[in-house]
Amino acid sequence: MIKNRSLSALFILSIAFTILMTACGGNGGGKPAATDPPSAATDKPAPADTTQPSSDNNTAEALPKEVKIGFQVIPNAELLVKALGLAEKKFPDVKFNWVQFDSGRDVNTAIASGSIDLGLAGSVPVAIGLASQLPYHVYFLHDIIGDNESLAVRNDAGIESVKDLAGKKIAVPFGSTTHFSLLAALKQDGVDPKSVTILDLQPPDIVAAWTRKDIDGAFVWQPSLAKLVADNGKVIVSAKTLSENGSITADVGVVHTSFSKQYPQFVKEYVGLLDEAIALYRSKPEDAAKALAPLLSQPEADTLSQMNELVWLTSAEQADAKYLGNGSGNSGFAQVLKDTGEFLVEQKTIPSAPDVAVYQQGIYTGALTK
Repeated sequence: MIKNRSLSALFILSIAFTILMTACGGNGGGKPAATDPPSAATDKPAPADTTQPSSDNNTAEALPKEVKIGFQVIPNAELLVKALGLAEKKFPDVKFNWVQFDSGRDVNTAIASGSIDLGLAGSVPVAIGLASQLPYHVYFLHDIIGDNESLAVRNDAGIESVKDLAGKKIAVPFGSTTHFSLLAALKQDGVDPKSVTILDLQPPDIVAAWTRKDIDGAFVWQPSLAKLVADNGKVIVSAKTLSENGSITADVGVVHTSFSKQYPQFVKEYVGLLDEAIALYRSKPEDAAKALAPLLSQPEADTLSQMNELVWLTSAEQADAKYLGNGSGNSGFAQVLKDTGEFLVEQKTIPSAPDVAVYQQGIYTGALTK
């Protein structure tokens, strides 16, 4: 169990971020966020506590009694671990509480309040979280986002390209990877974000608004994306296309710093389970899709298609310098987070981003196979 922590400073930063995000893009009829993450500080923050976990048995314990995992319904290795009950089988004496979230913004808030130990958030909220000194490390990349996140528009909305979004209502969860991708798409095509009515909606609300015909389009992830396309929609740009032009996004595993220090062996063995799930997907993709389909509430064929839209990397592959690296301060993903932060500053979504060293120190490679 995580002990309560004093977080008044983080909550003050959270209020500031809420004000910033409300002003971003004109959220008109959009649903205001119930909880927002802390924003980046106006001055460069001191690095988060990213000390590598100790192997000393006097300071580190082998297994926790309970683990709270903040997951999202995304067809990747962590969801497959949950679907197959791999964690419960591996650790029969550990109580697992799987807590579902709709966006990384809420995962940031949960980490700040100490209500979860591990979580999944997009690279955008993680860039914001590390800049804001949230007490977590990046310990795994659950997937590199490709066609799994896309901008879908209604067939009858008169939109053929991003350039046609001016004057339209487009929904997106603020502070998410899709929010970043939407702004990147507008920038790449020279469209002023102020000319678009950008609504802050979570995925379930996006689907509802689409059904009511309250919006012209939405940048969202699967399985919500498939529901929009099936209901008189089409995709005009994807995260994969944007990444090819330099705007890379990913779904990121984060672990509370106090948890990784106390239970480093558990984190390493949990990553081993993620590797096991990836091996199953690569060797028996149909079996993996069969296990995931009920959690996504859709046919196995659709699930397999959506799984293939993401890039699943083993921990050994993530130890490469272009991803998390080997712990020597050469993480390519840290630079991705830095670039993301700079983009958000440019878009006036956050006031400032720290040096790349802060993001480097936020990468924990102790659980990777090297």
